[in-house]
Amino acid sequence: MGQQQLQQLSQEIQQLEAEIEELEEDVEAIQQQKTETDEAIEALETLETDSTVQVPLGGGAYLRANVEDIDEVIVELGADYAGEFEQTDAVETLKNKKDNLDDRIDEVNAEIAELEGESTELEQQAQQLQQQAMQQQMQQMGQGQGDE
Repeated sequence: MGQQQLQQLSQEIQQLEAEIEELEEDVEAIQQQKTETDEAIEALETLETDSTVQVPLGGGAYLRANVEDIDEVIVELGADYAGEFEQTDAVETLKNKKDNLDDRIDEVNAEIAELEGESTELEQQAQQLQQQAMQQQMQQMGQGQGDE
C-alpha cells in the first residue's frame, strides 16, 4: 500500500511540475509582449510626422517609410480588434495594455506559487511515507533476527 501511495504522489508531483513549467513559459511570453509594448511606447513618444522608420515586412526584411501623420496610430486592442488613435491617446492605450500585462504576470506568478506550495506538501508526504516504509523494514528485520 505504501509503495502505491508513493507512486501516486510522484505522479502528482510530476504533473504539478509540468504545470509550473507551462506557467513559467506563459510569464516569459507575457514579458515579451510587455517589452514590445514598451518599445512601441518609446517609439511613439519620440517619433514625429515625417520621421523615417523601418517597417518590418516579416522574414527579417524591413522597408524604410516616412510617417505621414503621427496622429493616425493603429493599436491592437485584443480579440482581433484595433483602434485608430492620436499619438498621446495611443501611448495611453499602450500604457493601459502594459498595466494589464503586469496584472496578468502577477496572476500567473500567484498560480505558480500556489502550485509550488502544493508540490512541496506532496514531497513532504512522500518523504514521510518513505521514512515509515524504512522503519517498518527495520522492524521486520529486527523481528526476524530475534526468532533465530
